[in-house]
Amino acid sequence: MKHIFRIWFIALCYIPVFAFAQSKNATTVKGKVIDAATLKALSGATVYFPDFKRGAVADESGSFSISGVPVGDYIIEISYYGYKTLVEKINTATYQEKSFSLVTSIVEQEKVVVTGVSSAMSAKKAPIAVQLINKRELLGSSGTNLIDVISKVPGLQQISSGPAVSKPVIRGLGFNRVVVVNDGIRQEGQQWGEEHGIEIDEFSVSKIEVLKGPASLMYGSDALAGVINIISLSPVPEGTIRGNVLGSFNTNNLQRGGHVNIGGNSNGFVWGGYASLKAAADYRNRYDGRVFNSKFNEQNFGGYIGLHKNWGSSQLNITHFDQTIGMVSGERDSATGKLIMYVPHGDHTHEEFPTEKDHNSTQPFIPRQRIQHLKVGLENSFHLGANRLSLNLGYQKNHRKELGNVLNPSETEMGFDLQTFNYNLAYHINTLKDWKTNVGVNGMWQSNTNTGHEMMIPDYDLFDAGVFIVTQKTMNKVTLSGGIRYDIRKINAKASEEEHHDEEEEHDHDLQFEAFKRDFNNISGSVGFSYAFHPKWNLKLNVAKGFRAPSLAELASNGAHHGTNRFEYGNAQLKSESSFQIDGGVGFDNDHISIEASLFYNYVKNYIYYQRLQSVNGGDSVIVADNDHEDHDGHSHGHAHGDLYAFEFDQANAFLVGGEIKFDIHPHPLHWLHIENTFSYVRGMLTERRDGSRNLPFIPGPRLINEVRATLIEKSKNISNLYVKVQLDNTFKQNHAFTGYNTETVTPAYSLFNIGIGTDVTWKGKTRFSIYLAGNNLTDVAYQSHLSRLKYTDVNNTTGRMGVFNMGRNFNVKVNVPLQF
Repeated sequence: MKHIFRIWFIALCYIPVFAFAQSKNATTVKGKVIDAATLKALSGATVYFPDFKRGAVADESGSFSISGVPVGDYIIEISYYGYKTLVEKINTATYQEKSFSLVTSIVEQEKVVVTGVSSAMSAKKAPIAVQLINKRELLGSSGTNLIDVISKVPGLQQISSGPAVSKPVIRGLGFNRVVVVNDGIRQEGQQWGEEHGIEIDEFSVSKIEVLKGPASLMYGSDALAGVINIISLSPVPEGTIRGNVLGSFNTNNLQRGGHVNIGGNSNGFVWGGYASLKAAADYRNRYDGRVFNSKFNEQNFGGYIGLHKNWGSSQLNITHFDQTIGMVSGERDSATGKLIMYVPHGDHTHEEFPTEKDHNSTQPFIPRQRIQHLKVGLENSFHLGANRLSLNLGYQKNHRKELGNVLNPSETEMGFDLQTFNYNLAYHINTLKDWKTNVGVNGMWQSNTNTGHEMMIPDYDLFDAGVFIVTQKTMNKVTLSGGIRYDIRKINAKASEEEHHDEEEEHDHDLQFEAFKRDFNNISGSVGFSYAFHPKWNLKLNVAKGFRAPSLAELASNGAHHGTNRFEYGNAQLKSESSFQIDGGVGFDNDHISIEASLFYNYVKNYIYYQRLQSVNGGDSVIVADNDHEDHDGHSHGHAHGDLYAFEFDQANAFLVGGEIKFDIHPHPLHWLHIENTFSYVRGMLTERRDGSRNLPFIPGPRLINEVRATLIEKSKNISNLYVKVQLDNTFKQNHAFTGYNTETVTPAYSLFNIGIGTDVTWKGKTRFSIYLAGNNLTDVAYQSHLSRLKYTDVNNTTGRMGVFNMGRNFNVKVNVPLQF
């Protein structure tokens, strides 16, 4: 790691000295924010430059002042709750102090996006499909983890392994095909596993951007499906100290959480910190009762410190995420069908039914896993005249332990020590003949070491690098964008031996993994435009080519994957996936309705998937995962898992087609009424049948969400922004399962009835606290998501139902107290 710290030292000590000479190229932007109808000052309005993360809050007169703004053309974003966000392009060199007028609106259409484009721009002008979720929307939504909270975004769903673990799926593609970025650093923590979450605390998140479609230009290999950009550690406006205290509780699984954060900004010196705690017991549903070992607990701490000056900014971010998760085995008593647990009994174990105390505990039983994720990031942005140089460096250490021996709970059955160094250097050309262009290089060094006595993937080293150029130009009603990128990835997998004991208890070693090296390279590109041919209409079209190199699990797996009840074999001959996607969209917005519709076609060459292996006699191939799992008397000897089905990775050409539509009714002058309908659909197919099936695995069923929302009180003496919403979440039958090799089964349709209510409580014109209440699945429907991995656990012999069902009726309450000094 010495070379890593040398690079950091150079970045910290030398580059700021060079950039300091450019301080003369900065200016101060002043103005006033008012109500367009009444001309009254909007005290508390937020003014923000997304490109370089500088902003201010309007004072009691509506005035604001932002110093250290670089000279050039930039997007300024002005927002105030209950008003339509104003997004305007200004030239800071010729800017004159002015008033910005905001109009009231119950529908927020004009938002700024920074993901996947060369510079900040209005989401309506972006040629790509992007969904933005702000802090208030996150607080008003309920879920058991971050991806669960945002899973109602059209085109975004989740692969789940219980309430603690969810992985994003964008338009039918998940796992390593989706890149998660957190505060400028690509999140790296064993993305290949279904039972491995993204390891980001939702309480600390302030904003999320979901990019749908290939985004390899800015983020390299793996962004085949899209990007989820999560912003947590954002500095507060100049001259303020702000914070929040948040509490949350779920009734179904007794999940309780707390969060506190505080941050300041004084003359460009920024600092902040936060802490989050969360704990949950076993959840319940109507068919399974309490689902044993679905409990979890986590804690997360983070902070930042930096300088935001005329020469630019440099900010150091540190977070530490620590989570312990119970792994739901779904094993049942053959006579009653009830879920069971294994407990020690001398030198072996026996089955017991969990007690109420066992269910209510927030300390997971065996099998369980513990994940610790340390992340250190250094964000630098330096003004070079009208241009800008950015350098982001990151170090991540993801340590994962899977514990499966009931007789020895501290034994690390399977462990991974993953270390990653990320780098991203880009030169942002502000204007060159009206084009705004980024040129850069980014990638990562990565090393993974096994730390348990069992192994599933080999130790390996990985090097990844890519050079790119992206550009955009706005000409009256048309915005053009595009770019090209070249990537290389080098993988060095190391030979590893499996240690075991024979009957005489002598040590023996078998070669489990052979050493190999693979190199991958590819060219990615995209071109697109948006066309506002009418003040109320806009069109979008984008064509993109992306690629993804195979993961180590896909290339070299050779072991039991207990979190998914499989024994997996890799395929060292796999090729890179490459995609060609066409996106088209149309938008309409007036005083009464808003419509957003998009369609896509995605052809993926060499799509990688796994399938069950067949034995020589034609049945399913079964691997005895633990030879000591059960003796002749039926007593198990410690491990909480037994025989597993064998799967192997394979690939074939495939295509995905679908789209999303959002139809929003907000009739004038009934601004308090808001009727929203969203529909998303994706169909994934192989070009050739495999064991009689052409369907891709992990494709969610069609989804229709109907919501009616009413703002009952916009502003009064002590109550403001009081809303009530009623929602019907409909998921249609997924009868296009990948049934080849008995890999998936058809999933029935289900509808969930949800409600929500929220308000701000004010005193002397300031919000003292906000409260949000939500009820999910009020009719207590027993259902299974098609993307739930718990669907394929043991069969209940008394009912014939396979697997564990999702969470039943749940009420959630959040209380948020803002702090300002």
